Amino acid sequence: MLPTLRPGDRLLLRWGAPARPGDVVVARHPWQPGLLIVKRAVERRPDGWWLLGDNPRITDDSRAFGAVPPAGVVARAVLRWRPPSRTQPSRLRSALEWVGSAVRRTGPSAGRLARSRRLRAR
Repeated sequence: MLPTLRPGDRLLLRWGAPARPGDVVVARHPWQPGLLIVKRAVERRPDGWWLLGDNPRITDDSRAFGAVPPAGVVARAVLRWRPPSRTQPSRLRSALEWVGSAVRRTGPSAGRLARSRRLRAR
């Protein structure tokens, strides 16, 4: 899910919440039911949700396994928390930059214009 999510990011999830187009969701992988995946819900189709990662070069999403049944989408991400990096220098400027980017909303209203351009480009 780069660039939206990075390794080590934490998500505040709303379990059982209905997905909407543009939401970051947690779903069960259709081929490996014990595996949970984090993807963006792009659109609702007759056979389920079409899920895509934000990195177009990684194709481990609906382009590989098709639509995910609605019951397979188990949670919707509400908030992303990025813990401070231990490798960052402990300067005030670095701390202020981290605070500005540490917490972000993940729903459709967060960055709607940038995301809509990215989805149209595919």
